[in-house]
Amino acid sequence: MAAGQKVAVYGAYGHTGRFVVAQLEARGFVPVLSGRDAGKLRALAAHRPEAEIRPAAADDAAALDRALAGTAAVINCAGPFAGTAGPVIEAALRAGLPYLDVAAELEANVDTFTRYADRARTAGALIVPAMAFYGGLGDLLATAAMGDWTAADAVDVAYALSSWHPTAGTRASGAVSRQRRGDARLVFTGGRLERRHDAQPAFTWPFPEPVGPSPVIGEFTMADVVTVPSHLAVPEVRTHMTVTAARHVTAPDTPAPVAADEHGRSEQTFLVDVVVRSGGRERRAVARGQDIYAVTAPLVVEAVDRVLTGRTRAVGVASAGRAFDAPDFLRALAPHLSVELPAAGPGRLAG
Repeated sequence: MAAGQKVAVYGAYGHTGRFVVAQLEARGFVPVLSGRDAGKLRALAAHRPEAEIRPAAADDAAALDRALAGTAAVINCAGPFAGTAGPVIEAALRAGLPYLDVAAELEANVDTFTRYADRARTAGALIVPAMAFYGGLGDLLATAAMGDWTAADAVDVAYALSSWHPTAGTRASGAVSRQRRGDARLVFTGGRLERRHDAQPAFTWPFPEPVGPSPVIGEFTMADVVTVPSHLAVPEVRTHMTVTAARHVTAPDTPAPVAADEHGRSEQTFLVDVVVRSGGRERRAVARGQDIYAVTAPLVVEAVDRVLTGRTRAVGVASAGRAFDAPDFLRALAPHLSVELPAAGPGRLAG
């Protein structure tokens, strides 16, 4: 365990940032609260008498350096990440610290891999983007399902959310992504990201119980199309979303999530169904849990713990599945997720 070490949380007062701060405290870390708004940082620290707050705007390099001073790692929870990932990564590289973020923005994740892969590798630094529900969890499940296969034909990541009440951060990040891609949508096909203007497919996905077969919007592209093919040899990566959840998150009047239990989680439940196919065979990995924002916290904090205790498999920019032992990582999340992984073996025939 790396308990007792200071971990900077940039965007600590945001919806997901608050879950991350609480999870760090529960795991014995000392969170250093940072972000652009000093007033919100003080409010967050009001019931944490020993909390240290370090305000820093993303465009203030000196303030970011002060925010990270004396910490062991930094977690960036401040979206839109198109504006924060670069500056916080630069500060982490100057300080020689590992950097992790919870970005679900495809374009921001692509930027991180493109701009920092060589620099981070040369510096021996570790940068883990999308260490969250979107991008991180799907990548871990796909990596675990892939097992001993060295390549596959396709990976499908299907999301069944009982509802999707977006946070203000989700809406802001989505707006930035839409602005950057215009009227195009992104798909990963033929081994590369491709811009398309055709209609998204709609079909029924055979989710396991308790969801069962449900209508989905196909190619509802999430961060997994960046993280999975960044290290797995697979030319087709597709992500799909249940129709109800897709309608909720895109509707302008859907309210923000509301706490429904003592941990601050909403009533939202999720099932993530990952299917890896190769030559007529398939392997499936499934995760079930509650609240996509809340579950991001144990994902990224488990990652921080593994980074700080030397349980990593990569340097440079690395997704969750490349950086960590995926099956072992998923087993460690048992208090927060139920996970079903395929048994070791050649895989079963698709049918």
